[in-house]
Amino acid sequence: MKSTRRIQLIAVASGLIAATAFALPSASAAPSATATPDAAASVAARLGANSTAGTYYDSASKTTVVNVTTRAAADAVRAAGATARLVTHSATQLAKAGDATRTADVAGTAWSVDPRSDTLDVSVDSRVTASQLAQLRKSTAGYGDAVRITRVSGTFSKLLSGGDPVLTNSWRCSVGFNVRSGSTYYFLTAGHCTEGLPAYYTSGGTYIGPTVNSSFPGNDYGIVRYDSTVAHDGTVGSQDITSAANAFVGEAVKRRGSTTGIHSGTVQALNATVNYGSGDVVSGLIKTNVCAEPGDSGGSLYDGAKAIGLTSGGSGNCTSGGTTYFQPVTEALSAYGVSVF
Repeated sequence: MKSTRRIQLIAVASGLIAATAFALPSASAAPSATATPDAAASVAARLGANSTAGTYYDSASKTTVVNVTTRAAADAVRAAGATARLVTHSATQLAKAGDATRTADVAGTAWSVDPRSDTLDVSVDSRVTASQLAQLRKSTAGYGDAVRITRVSGTFSKLLSGGDPVLTNSWRCSVGFNVRSGSTYYFLTAGHCTEGLPAYYTSGGTYIGPTVNSSFPGNDYGIVRYDSTVAHDGTVGSQDITSAANAFVGEAVKRRGSTTGIHSGTVQALNATVNYGSGDVVSGLIKTNVCAEPGDSGGSLYDGAKAIGLTSGGSGNCTSGGTTYFQPVTEALSAYGVSVF
């Protein structure tokens, strides 16, 4: 969140129904189950939303699991080298439950599909009243146990600070990743940090450069050009960043921000939606159990040398723990035609 103005984040969550296996063993891996997370996601996309229900990495068996709703789809998944798991609810059904959650439009909620439980997981924060919770339950009642609603402590908020502090005249955020296009250099950060296209400065007051583009709400990314001699390189802290990649459920990741430094955790869901309130709804986010605090907004989510995401917002803190959502960095790189270095 911006350190000088706390923006309440409303995460609209729709609970996913608990996964019910048909007559097939759950995600036990065959010796040939060697597909990478990207390959498994491609297989799921080819089979379609009616026949599949998400993918995740099983760290115990070290295989990628594809949820399927038909035996034919299970056979296709195994043939592609991934582990098939038969579940009750398809991606299409869970998406419709998510639409119902969005329609309820309750501030202080967030939702995403949890492929491990085959449910739409809806989180509601402390601002959600009993009557609003009843409204949300009514909106999603038709999807039965495909929706799981859970109350979380604190409130969902935007988290404004590769992790170093950068400031405008009104708030502090964090550098996400340094990027370039030809000989021109920029840094990516959260879109709610670049609203109004402000100029940015170092914590010591040295001018960095102007915001040249911003996308928020809907997305949560923006780009600032280096117009000064402020030192910048392709690292996050001491970690060299050499490429960008899409996240996958079960992935071990780290986050760096200017308030709380480096913290680690795992990816819990993809394509999450957060309703920050006042029409600020952001979709397509990465949900994690990595903590963050105000000033960390825009900061880096990474897996080794791979850039993964930009800190958007969340609930909790780095003392008691929390949930944080990230804008996928690959989308921002594509939108602006830049690359990490």
